[in-house]
Amino acid sequence: MSNNVRQVLVIDDEPDIRELLSLTLARMDLSTREAGTVKQGKTLLEKHKFDLCLTDMRLPDGNGIDLVRHVQATHPGLPIAVITAFGNVESAVEALKAGAFDYVSKPVHLDDLRNLVSAALKVPPAADNAPHRNQHVLIGASQAMREIREVIAKLARSQAPIYISGDSGTGKELVARLIHEQSARSDAPFVPVNCGAIPSELMESEFFGHKKGSFTGATADKPGLFQAANRGTLFLDEVAELPQHMQVKLLRAIQERAVRPVGAQSEVPIDVRLLSATQHDLTKLVAKGRFRQDLYYRINVIELRVPRLRERSEDIASLVDHFLTRITGGGSNPYSLSEDSYAVLGRYPFPGNVRELENILQRAIALCDGNVITADDLGLTEPETAESVNGYVPGGEPLESYLERIECQALTDALRQTGQNKTAAAKLLGMSFRSFRYKLDKFGINSG
Repeated sequence: MSNNVRQVLVIDDEPDIRELLSLTLARMDLSTREAGTVKQGKTLLEKHKFDLCLTDMRLPDGNGIDLVRHVQATHPGLPIAVITAFGNVESAVEALKAGAFDYVSKPVHLDDLRNLVSAALKVPPAADNAPHRNQHVLIGASQAMREIREVIAKLARSQAPIYISGDSGTGKELVARLIHEQSARSDAPFVPVNCGAIPSELMESEFFGHKKGSFTGATADKPGLFQAANRGTLFLDEVAELPQHMQVKLLRAIQERAVRPVGAQSEVPIDVRLLSATQHDLTKLVAKGRFRQDLYYRINVIELRVPRLRERSEDIASLVDHFLTRITGGGSNPYSLSEDSYAVLGRYPFPGNVRELENILQRAIALCDGNVITADDLGLTEPETAESVNGYVPGGEPLESYLERIECQALTDALRQTGQNKTAAAKLLGMSFRSFRYKLDKFGINSG
């Protein structure tokens, strides 16, 4: 047999299932070896080199989770997928947490199996240090950034849903893009969506699509975001903003791996890897009943936290160089920062994180007379004392009135800085678009 033929290990205690899987894989020009127990599977793993392992969840002397953990410990570069009983979501999630590449449910649909196998065989070897075709990079050499890059490389090798947590402006979408770009799905679309920017009444149509005539204005069939991301990655930013009725529908789409367009009579199969993020604490929202616990467990199979900028202040200088080059286009007269500017940035708490640093530099370039940005150009103030926070003195103006005035001013300033762009202003303040719009109405602010 040619050394170029890729090898798959099939482990199942039912001979008929093993034969079906082996015949299907043979039609994909793959060679297979078969085992009926965990012990037999481990023996074959030691004797032969494989490109993929498929294992049933239930075996006479153990289960698929045991094999997933064994492969992770002894053959970390080998993708392993599990075959679970229909509807056994808990075991599938447990397998993904243990490091499985993906799973399929019994009865096995051959198209799903072929898609899984094709994707798994595209995963680069774990030791592959060749540069990726990334359009995006994480700036910084701090320990926190080195660790995140390592985690991203590991997570990119699976299909598990990832929940990316972190404050507004830390770069959660960038992390999601890097996971996609380093994954077997990199040739397919990466579709980001801000859940807080879609009106509630349009969400189902936007996510799942609609059929012509299904409602007023539906003049043609329209695919949804899930269909647009098929075979690729769907990134749900600010997933905490999803209303309850959409949380139910999203959960079903994840479990069934299918969506039903508005007005359609049947579901459409979808092959999407789901990444999600929010600046809110989802565990608190679950405890308050504002976010479904079952959905939380499905999207949070693995959590990746993105650190605040003040937790990696040693990266500020690298970020400054990167943003100055990007903002100015790397012209012949590059901008630089004075020593006192770096000192001010080092003391500043950056509540808006990396996004705020970029906005500060954009403003400083506009105000700078020459090519050297001074501390005055940055326009930052030193952190204030606890006795008088932002000028408020207890016992004077009522606190509620004071806070409303500060909030109103922040909204107005954000609109001014973004040229009255509401979406950009909401991002600048770390708010969902829906919350931002509510605040504008509440305070009677006309953005023009």
